[in-house]
Amino acid sequence: MKFNDAISGALLLALAIAILVTVQSFPNIPGQNVGPGAFPGLLAFLLAGCAIALIVRGLKERVSGERMNGRWMHPGEWLRSPSHLRSFVVTAGCLLFYVLASGTLGFLICGFLVLCAMMWTLNTRPQLFVPIAIVTTLIIHTIFYKGLRVPLPWGVLQPLAW
Repeated sequence: MKFNDAISGALLLALAIAILVTVQSFPNIPGQNVGPGAFPGLLAFLLAGCAIALIVRGLKERVSGERMNGRWMHPGEWLRSPSHLRSFVVTAGCLLFYVLASGTLGFLICGFLVLCAMMWTLNTRPQLFVPIAIVTTLIIHTIFYKGLRVPLPWGVLQPLAW
């Protein structure tokens, strides 16, 4: 389904505002000039700018009838494609799985399983996606844990935490 850019922009603007409101409640870290809300706040501010640009573009297209004949939404061809529907369902399922299981299993296990499921859905060869999923999960964990100092859940691997 294709939506007019004004609808997408409005949703992204609402998300940006929600993020900006939420990061205001993040506590300050003593001895640091930049708190934990600085990076998400900056990204939310940039997201808001892009959202406003999308809203303006979508309203202009709606008035002129350039795309989608002036309609707010148009069903896309992917709704009739089994492979696209499967990819959508797997992506939504992976997100739900991570939200529900990451506290118990931990980021490393959930990240690995999510990446494997998504690469399997894209018909990647198992001898490729397993090592890629391992390396990518470890890199993401290291960036967050060591570089950004954002603790990701360890779950069942808590005894191995460094």
